[in-house]
Formats: sequence, structure tokens, C-alpha cells
Amino acid sequence: MGVRNFIDRVFTVISDLILKLLPASKQEKQAFAYYKAGMAAQAEGDYAEALENYYESLYLDEDQYDRSYTLYNIGLIYGKNENYPRALEYYHQAVSLNSNLPQALNNIAAIYHRQGLLALEMASQDYDSAMEISEEYEYIELAKGLFDKAAEYWYQALKLAPDNYPRARNWLRITGRAKSLDSF
Repeated sequence: MGVRNFIDRVFTVISDLILKLLPASKQEKQAFAYYKAGMAAQAEGDYAEALENYYESLYLDEDQYDRSYTLYNIGLIYGKNENYPRALEYYHQAVSLNSNLPQALNNIAAIYHRQGLLALEMASQDYDSAMEISEEYEYIELAKGLFDKAAEYWYQALKLAPDNYPRARNWLRITGRAKSLDSF
């Protein structure tokens, strides 16, 4: 806990210095202050407060790059609270503003992968409860489509950050979805 507090204090001091030293409009500084407050609240687990600050930051911030990170952090909060449709919405918005966010691509893939596993679980339950074969097949096809989406996003994340996400790389290889991972 001591290291985390130290890192938080260093970040706070550095960000305060940046706000004072860099030429930025009052609106830009205010947007960053809300972003910083959102990060602090998120680190403390106060997600409602974090979201409130992030939304204020989005309202004020006109810089697409900065907005992408705010959207990403909002996606993290929704993902943490298992609201995966909302998390996906914000991750996709973040990537649309900044295509160089491998962590957002990874999280999108992880959500699709999780949804694919749930679809397989539903197929298994249908099989166990003697449901119609067609319903079981629908869940299996849904799972396959979700796994394909996960593979697509993990592949993009690995193209941007080849040394990250080793579990994703292994999953892609094991499932035969690796394409040409060795090229990067």
C-alpha cells in the first residue's frame, strides 16, 4: 500500500506541475482536473464519483486523444461492474478516437471471449436439459462468432503491443486463429 500511495502522490505532484507550467486554456486545465479526480476516485473504488468526474472531463475536453483515455477509463468501470454492453460501448468509442489503444482492444476481446464462454455454457445446459438440438446449435454458432470477434480484437492488440497479452497469443494459437502472429 505504501508504494501505491507514493506513486499516487508523485502523479499528483507531477500533474499539478504540468497544469501550472504548460500553456493550456482554462477549459483544458479544468478538464484535466476532472480527469485526475476521476482517476483518484476510481483508484479508491468510488466508481460513481469517478464516472461523474470523467463525464465532466468529457464535456470540457475537446482533445480526441485525451478523450480516448477518459472513455477507456469509463469502460473499465463498467467492465469492473460487469456491465459489459456499456463497457464495450465506451471501449469502442475510445478506439474510434485513438486506434493506438491496445489495452482497450484487449478488453474488448476479453469481453467477447467471456460472452462466447457463456454461450457455450448455455449450449451445454440446453444439451443437459434435453432442449432441441437447434437451440444448442444456435448457442454454439453464437459462441463461435463471439470467439472470432475476440480473436480479431486480440490480433489487433498484439499488432500494437506484440510483447503484451501472452495468454491471448496462446489462445489464438491453440484455437487456430493465430493468422500470422509470428510476423510481429
